[in-house]
Amino acid sequence: MNRSACLIFNPVAGQGNPEEELMEIRAILEPTIDLDIYFTTEEVGADELACTAVQRGVNEIIASGGDGTLSAAAAAVINTDIPFGIISRGTANAFATALGIPDTIDAACQTILQGATRNIDVAYCNDRPMILLAGVGFEAETVEKANREAKNRFGIIAYILAGIQQLRDLQSFDVEIETDEKIIKTTAAAVTVANAAPPTSVLAQGPGGIIYNDGLLDLTIVAPISKAGAIAATYHLFQSASAGNAAERDDIGYLRAKQFKITSEPPQKVVLDGELVGTTPIEVKCVPEGLRVFVPTIEEVELSEKLEGLPNLVIELKNPPGGGEDTGESEE
Repeated sequence: MNRSACLIFNPVAGQGNPEEELMEIRAILEPTIDLDIYFTTEEVGADELACTAVQRGVNEIIASGGDGTLSAAAAAVINTDIPFGIISRGTANAFATALGIPDTIDAACQTILQGATRNIDVAYCNDRPMILLAGVGFEAETVEKANREAKNRFGIIAYILAGIQQLRDLQSFDVEIETDEKIIKTTAAAVTVANAAPPTSVLAQGPGGIIYNDGLLDLTIVAPISKAGAIAATYHLFQSASAGNAAERDDIGYLRAKQFKITSEPPQKVVLDGELVGTTPIEVKCVPEGLRVFVPTIEEVELSEKLEGLPNLVIELKNPPGGGEDTGESEE
């Protein structure tokens, strides 16, 4: 007996031919999954379509489009235990990349067919669902400059061009960040709260790696004092993300918490999962393991151990063979 799923398809996402892309999706999935297909429109968004599907009692929901479409569709699936499939066809495809989901249609469909799922954290930002991140300040201004026409023409390069343009108008602002345990006051050019983020989401990379199933949100503060400093800080964050190391600059700060309340003076624009949603203040709260997502099958890796060569190495066996005491051994 075939599986069944609701496919929510955004026909204006990305730069490809939507008719051909939908044909490819159907050709791969329909031999195994009975698809009930719905299209987003200017009047009816992915959130409304997904909510209706949940109310109908669907077994699975698959969303195909950009990060905004995926975020909107995921809103209806949070805390339902309904498996959520991702077929990215957007400009950045950040959510798929953050979870290790391929961004080609064929490979993404194969991931769904494999059927392996993982529960990941999600969040709410001012009661809006957030699967990726909320950006305050620089990132929001950059997203606004990278309009639909630019993204259609240049793809992801549109964000880079918009970022360069925004550097000319770099503005700092006073910000107050409140957690359950402390209040932080500082001056910044960008504040990013991430639930999940690929290395390309540079301004989220203060911790050097975003953990998307730990029940915590990752906040990065970027506070350069000049345009040159902003370029240097951004490059440092890119290197940190690539190497998986935490940033080490005086103008970059970061912390983890279950929730954040962020206010700024003057108020700053806010981008949520790639879409502008208003201005500060914002309150972001984590929903631990709130979304069940189809992910690539995780292969079991045989763990190995390498200790030789460590200086002054001492190894003590807690239960040595024969039951005698083992005092360990030091290697020069």
